[in-house]
Amino acid sequence: MDLDRLINDRIRDIADYPKPGVMFKDITPLLADHVAFAGVVDAIVNHHGRGTVDKIVGIEARGFILAAPVAYHFGAGFVPVRKKGKLPARTYEETYDLEYGTETIQMHVDAFSPGDRVLIVDDVLATGGTAKAAAELVRRGGGEVVGLSVLIELSFLHGRDRLGDLDVHSLVTV
Repeated sequence: MDLDRLINDRIRDIADYPKPGVMFKDITPLLADHVAFAGVVDAIVNHHGRGTVDKIVGIEARGFILAAPVAYHFGAGFVPVRKKGKLPARTYEETYDLEYGTETIQMHVDAFSPGDRVLIVDDVLATGGTAKAAAELVRRGGGEVVGLSVLIELSFLHGRDRLGDLDVHSLVTV
């Protein structure tokens, strides 16, 4: 079975979650399938090529699940970007709009060395607000954003358009 079909067969839609009118893409069936999960991690690593990044940023919470094994395969460090108030040391923060409200994310100020090449990994690209805010945090912290990899891109929300010239790699586009 090809990877695209394997991924699509293991993502389920949950209507009206987390609020009415939102169609939530549930990736837990994909994560429970070791072949599909490994295929996703391998596809992200293979797209960017080993030795091209120094750090992997994972965006809370499902982005952590994908980013950590990607970092391991790259031999790169893992940097969590979390919701406001969840990190213990001094942080940078960015507030942004998403498809059903606003959110603030933070990253430790000492997460990067100057010039670190950084790949941002998340589960879904929707309106682009989270990805854009994460990229801004990386830049403010001294890192160079080399790209964004996501499992699912919701193209009808045009999130890619908000990201300028950022290299966006999505495994599935709906």
